Amino acid sequence: VAHCKGFFFCGQEPFVADEYIERLAWRTPGGGSRGGEAFDPKRLLEEFVNHIQELQVMDERIQRKVEKLEQQCQKEAKEFAKKVQELQKSNQVAFQHFQELDEHISYVATKVCHLGDQLEGVNTPRQRAVEAQKLMKYFNEFLDGELKSDVFTNSEKIKEAADIIQKLHLIAQELPFDSLMGFCCYPLSSPGKYHDLECQLIQEFTSAQRRGEISRMREVAAVLLHFKGYSHCVDVYIKQCQEGAFLRNDVFEDAAILCQRVNKQVGEIFSNPETVLAKLIQNIFEVKLQSYVKDQLEEHSKSDAEQYLKNLYDLYTRTTNLSSKLMEFNLGTDKQTFLSKLIKAIFISYLENYIEVEIGYLKSRSAMILQRYYDSKNHQKRSIGTGGIQDLKERLRQRTNLPLGPSIDTHGETFLSQDVVVNLLQETKQAFERCHRLSDPSDLPKNAFRIFSMLVEFLCTEHIDYALETGLAGIPSSDSKNANLYFLDVVHQANTIFHLFDKQFNDHLMPLISSSPKLSECLQKKKDIIEQMEVKLDMGIDRQVEIKTSSFKPHLCDMTLNCMIGQMKHILAAEQKKTDFKPEDENNVLIQYTNACVKVCGYVRKQVEKIRNSMDGKNVDTVLMELGVRFHRLIYEHLQQYSYSCMGGMLAICDVAEYRKCAKDFKIALVLQLFDTLHALCNLLVVAPDNLKQVCSGEQLANLDKNILHSFVQLRVDYRSARLARHFS
Repeated sequence: VAHCKGFFFCGQEPFVADEYIERLAWRTPGGGSRGGEAFDPKRLLEEFVNHIQELQVMDERIQRKVEKLEQQCQKEAKEFAKKVQELQKSNQVAFQHFQELDEHISYVATKVCHLGDQLEGVNTPRQRAVEAQKLMKYFNEFLDGELKSDVFTNSEKIKEAADIIQKLHLIAQELPFDSLMGFCCYPLSSPGKYHDLECQLIQEFTSAQRRGEISRMREVAAVLLHFKGYSHCVDVYIKQCQEGAFLRNDVFEDAAILCQRVNKQVGEIFSNPETVLAKLIQNIFEVKLQSYVKDQLEEHSKSDAEQYLKNLYDLYTRTTNLSSKLMEFNLGTDKQTFLSKLIKAIFISYLENYIEVEIGYLKSRSAMILQRYYDSKNHQKRSIGTGGIQDLKERLRQRTNLPLGPSIDTHGETFLSQDVVVNLLQETKQAFERCHRLSDPSDLPKNAFRIFSMLVEFLCTEHIDYALETGLAGIPSSDSKNANLYFLDVVHQANTIFHLFDKQFNDHLMPLISSSPKLSECLQKKKDIIEQMEVKLDMGIDRQVEIKTSSFKPHLCDMTLNCMIGQMKHILAAEQKKTDFKPEDENNVLIQYTNACVKVCGYVRKQVEKIRNSMDGKNVDTVLMELGVRFHRLIYEHLQQYSYSCMGGMLAICDVAEYRKCAKDFKIALVLQLFDTLHALCNLLVVAPDNLKQVCSGEQLANLDKNILHSFVQLRVDYRSARLARHFS
């Protein structure tokens, strides 16, 4: 079976011995594979033996055939190797013949080249002689004054005529005029015929350009290249290119389209296309663009500075954009310098005094915006005194009740407007953009600083600083009744405005000065403005509450907090009655807390909300902590003014509980702790005498000074009783 694996299923399925034996047993009678037949092992063995013998015979036959084929293959291989050797010998012979032929060809080529040189040496003088003879013939015609040759009479041969006249003209120019030959050649050296032919060629070029015949234009331009009038040919081409090219209102777009069209065409006509295209661009800039810019700017140069600056910025931007498009074309080696010079030639007279116009416009425009705002408020800006005398006056007015003059009544107006600020910042933003575009790089930081100075003057000094001064002057004294506090609104709006100012400083000014010495100068100026505002906010008062905002860090006016506390004092003085804590009928008290407590808590909650709306970050906690401490001190001192019965003490505890609930709105741990302690102290007003020591030694009161505890116990109406004094001692 192993010997017949490769013979039975060649080209079909792979040979499987088990399947082959199974099929053989199935075909053999008695093999046991057919149903109903008895299994006959002898017969199956006999069949296997016979089949094995047949396979062996077949294997021997196939083996003999294989040996025969191998012998035949070896014989053919020997014959093929012999044939290859013969071919190699033939190839070597052919290669030798090829080398001999190559050497022979080289020898012949050398002879031919030598012969060609000899022929050229003979033919060149002959050709020169022929050309000289023709020139002499044409020269005689010029001397006779009659041009009979076809080359001069046939208009289609103008190219050949031009070549002849050019050569004769050069010869005539080399001869001295005082010689006989030179005198005779004067008609050729004079500009007459030469100029006439130039004019004919240029006219032919012009006609071909109008007909759109590029090939004819190229031929004529090639002829004129050796004439003096070649530049005139280029001028004619440039002039005709622009005919009908500037029909729309957008001269810049027309110029770009024209240059793109000529750029595709000029290389097919002229041998120096980059020079011709550069000359076209120069003509467009010096004639079309310059006159257009002049018309647009001089119309508004004296009457309307705003429109003048807008037009200057727009025209310069569009010109530089056009220059960027033209950079794609081949204009020679240094096209960047070439285009820059063209732009400078157009705008130099306008850019020299640009910054003066910009500053003048910005100054007048900013002043107008501010004046229009104050006029809308029917407000006349007043000069508010500053310096040592004013500072002293404010200190005395806040710390005493001396009549040093009333505070300014602003009627709730902060004199700060976001519309005004947006307008000022928008004008300055546009000025920065124009400055960036129109300023020379060396002058850019200096010009940007001047614009920034204008912004500082009108936004920070004339608007924010004036509003802060007015707000400070408008803060009522602490003894004023029903005083309206608008200073926090001023602080809030000033802080918001300064955020916008700081954003413009970073977004628009910093990129212009970041790499120049003006950066430190601008930062210092900004710092000075912040410090100036700090001084204004803290003028004439103690600096107890320091506020740090994200924009600047002023000290909130102590007078504002004093005024708040003063209002609370007025409420307590007006609403709190002595009978509140010593009611005539102890058994008929129906209120949970006093009217004074209700009004004070309502007022405090409004002020807390106002402070939160006016400030941000840690500033809120700083101010609220100071206000909370003063609020606690006020209530503590207020409670010390009354005597308390048992029911009055309960009412005082209820009031303090309400104050404590109000203190929770502060969200300051220290303030809440102070009111918790005050609430515990108020318990001393109602606790039974026998429990006084226990209460005083409690967690909240154990660390307090005994004099404080004693002062509260003394407020009880029954303090004089021997029993209470004995227990407390």
